[in-house]
Amino acid sequence: MSGADILELASELKAEGEAFALATVVRTVSVTAAKAGARALVRSDGVISDGWIGGGCARAAVVKAARQAIASGTPQLVSIQPEDLLDEQGVSSGEEVDGVRFATNFCPSKGTMDVFVEPVLPKPELVIFGSSPVAVALAAMAPALGYFCTVCAPEGQQGVFTMPANMVARYTPDMAGKRQRFVVISTQGNGDEAAARDALSLPSDFTSFVGSKAKVKSLRQKLIDTGVSEDSFDNLKAPAGLDLGAITPEEIALSILAEVTAFRRQGQRGDAVMQDAASKDQA
Repeated sequence: MSGADILELASELKAEGEAFALATVVRTVSVTAAKAGARALVRSDGVISDGWIGGGCARAAVVKAARQAIASGTPQLVSIQPEDLLDEQGVSSGEEVDGVRFATNFCPSKGTMDVFVEPVLPKPELVIFGSSPVAVALAAMAPALGYFCTVCAPEGQQGVFTMPANMVARYTPDMAGKRQRFVVISTQGNGDEAAARDALSLPSDFTSFVGSKAKVKSLRQKLIDTGVSEDSFDNLKAPAGLDLGAITPEEIALSILAEVTAFRRQGQRGDAVMQDAASKDQA
């Protein structure tokens, strides 16, 4: 597949919300199967869909780097070298030095290949239920933080939103794609039960409710009485947001986005932020 075809496929995967990595050979020394400029597209499951970055001597190291890049969200530079060259430099396979991760080339050709692996991650999706002032503030602020925003609100309530967003005139959005998804129920007294029932049925990484624990307790019992499973509430966070002492709708929206972002980034920068937030919630 040509470079243009790979980019076309990459564009399709981005539109579908699928994470992948682009691997590009940036340097070769001595005999190698692929040369500088060769590219391949690696999916999150490690399958090389299209392109060429060499045979088995390079593929395993590149696939491993691609999966790590997708998981961490950070690029990887892999230098695949014969074992004797690694020994001369005092590094071992799997070791990272000055931003370069080393791997062993066991092929008889004994060539060296440097491969840059770039993750391409879809924007995480923030699904907002309701048209409350907090919902409006969330829809206005979320895109600036890199979130693809979907607003679920009855058609007659959508006029309060001024920022471009994916508007859904019901509480049952089409959840296509494989994006990270964060759900915020911000109806605040206007359709709480209907919104919560549908929101809790959605696959999401994190779901929160703008309201007090007492309100969620009352809502929980009403929904359970109508057939919603108790398990649906296990991962519901209420009240939504980190404790910033927020008062205005904009401040509450800021606290919610801070909490969602902390959850989203915890696998990339450690769990300290969310653990600290959780301990404060329990205090």
